[in-house]
Amino acid sequence: MNMLRLSCAALVAVLACTTAHADTREVAQKHFDEYAAYLKSPVDEFHFWSFDHWQPLGATHVAVWVAVNQAYMLTVEDGCPNLEWASDIGVTSQAPHVVSRCFDYVTFDHQRCHIAQIQPIDYARMKADGKAD
Repeated sequence: MNMLRLSCAALVAVLACTTAHADTREVAQKHFDEYAAYLKSPVDEFHFWSFDHWQPLGATHVAVWVAVNQAYMLTVEDGCPNLEWASDIGVTSQAPHVVSRCFDYVTFDHQRCHIAQIQPIDYARMKADGKAD
């Protein structure tokens, strides 16, 4: 029963962030291109205690912040309709305070899309270069 409670608690620890919305595909692509220049090598997972905010970056990408200067680009598998238009998202966490590309999903509007790749964003450098909002 403890494992069930842990799983439920982990799922409840979804990313319930402020509303974000890409006005157009062109805006999402512009943001994606800005972040792409600051991507680090892919990782299998990241740790978090809470989520600061998120930003849609097109049909298969979303950026999430777990701290002021700690951000990740999540790439979901193709076949995730309407991610770019989601008004809010969640991220599952099968292990407490860990998001994994092997086991977790981006969730929104009664959909769940498997995370195919996680890449840290060098957001501190992006800010230093004057490229961050």
